[in-house]
Amino acid sequence: MALSSQHAPRPKDEQLPHIVIIGAGFGGLRAARALRKQPARITVIDRTNHHLFQPLLYQVATAALSPADISIPIRRVLRRQKNTEVIMADVTSIDVQERQVRIRPPERSIAYDYLIIATGSHENYFGHADTWKTLAPGLKTIEDARAIRTKLFQAFERAEQETDPDRIKELLTFVVVGGGPTGVEMAGAMAEVARKTLSSEFRHIDPGMAHILLIEALPRILGAFPESLAQKALDELHRLGVDVRTNTPLEDVDEQGVVAGGVHIRTQTVIWTAGVQATPVSQELPAQTDRSGRVQVEADLTLPGHPEVFVIGDAAGSIQHGKPLPAVAPVALQQGSYVAEVIAQRLAGQANTRPFHYRNKGYMASIGRGYAITDLGKLRFAGFPAWLLWLVVHIMYLIGFQNRIMVMVQWAWSYLLFERRARILSVDESQSKRKRRSGKLSKQESGVGRTK
Repeated sequence: MALSSQHAPRPKDEQLPHIVIIGAGFGGLRAARALRKQPARITVIDRTNHHLFQPLLYQVATAALSPADISIPIRRVLRRQKNTEVIMADVTSIDVQERQVRIRPPERSIAYDYLIIATGSHENYFGHADTWKTLAPGLKTIEDARAIRTKLFQAFERAEQETDPDRIKELLTFVVVGGGPTGVEMAGAMAEVARKTLSSEFRHIDPGMAHILLIEALPRILGAFPESLAQKALDELHRLGVDVRTNTPLEDVDEQGVVAGGVHIRTQTVIWTAGVQATPVSQELPAQTDRSGRVQVEADLTLPGHPEVFVIGDAAGSIQHGKPLPAVAPVALQQGSYVAEVIAQRLAGQANTRPFHYRNKGYMASIGRGYAITDLGKLRFAGFPAWLLWLVVHIMYLIGFQNRIMVMVQWAWSYLLFERRARILSVDESQSKRKRRSGKLSKQESGVGRTK
């Protein structure tokens, strides 16, 4: 069957400069959209077919939102950009000398004139990934959120059938490792699930007795926030019943629980939010990297010695005022816009003389229902007004009108009734969770004896 003229390759387009963008996260997608009117061919490569709003991923993990509420197909976002194509594939290597990106499947190379690397980051287990990753999953993808949601709600289901008080206590102990914004938001949401959402749904256990434990190795939580706001967040976590332990480094994770601060804590649910590192692809570039594997870039976010290669977002170790920029969405968004502007200037034959400068618009963190902390520089406040602002900002940054409406409806429903509607578990999810934990089904789990 012959291709229609609408979809047939146009020879004149092949002569246009080719811009390849690896990663359709905040930075990569922002750059792609900003280049929509440029005389260039743009190729966006991502290992998934969707853009994910990661700041709300913890709400998927705690059943406040569904995965579709915070994600949108990349092709839908870019469907009106005639100069842009999307490829769903894994990037296996980058040859900056030959200006080639290697992908699969299928195995092939893509040549570029300009390359934007926005590959993001993954969990940093500080040398223990081989043993800790399966026991303490992180929260970076939809699959991660679903796995954590399964672990969380399955723990209550299994405790309901248990008769051993020690075993019930173990099942209803939940450990969150890392006292940054994600860990704090996750712990607060889990406490509300136990004490509000599930409060009257079980007959043999009291979900409100669940032990939510937040472990932080540093002297205080939320190190990026002013100490006064961090203290208010800590007070709110205590009000929700979260056990916060600072100055408590994690020492080990095993099948029975964790060792932290010299104490073994028995639990079946450990969630990792303690650190991130750049993806392997970005770490293999011919440039220096920091201890998190982020590439040390020039002031204009280019790879040293390769002005046609840009590294942005969590993959970039950009320095400002002597300190590395944080791996947060606002940094990636501003870097995506900046890089698109630089490339547009080059396409127009103009030289860029302005280095990248990040404008910090502030930090926010939500602690449970109706409470947040906000640092806007000179303006710092906490409580319900901060939570309302947190809601508005997150709705504003969501991509897609339908997603915004759905999230607003879900939040309103959850606020009024403490209900979390996205907590349906399938049999396959429950069995998969057990198999991942033990490697095989035990006699009890396969029907011989009592289920543990």
